[in-house]
Amino acid sequence: MSKLEYPVVVEPLPAEEGGGFLATVPDLPGCMSDGATPEEAVSNIQDAIMTWIEAAQDLGHPVPKPSRHLALAS
Repeated sequence: MSKLEYPVVVEPLPAEEGGGFLATVPDLPGCMSDGATPEEAVSNIQDAIMTWIEAAQDLGHPVPKPSRHLALAS
């Protein structure tokens, strides 16, 4: 399973939270990263996805399959 198969939602962070962009993976609860640009946030989330999957496997938790659709940020 490739880490690139998971849909990623990127949204701007408010200035009071330091600005930049937040990337989240709706299929993997709690999996998130950030970056100064949307591209950096997406690049950074790839390591977070890999770490999330490794941690779930180490704990014996199931790893959800990637959804085929992109969840839109509200």
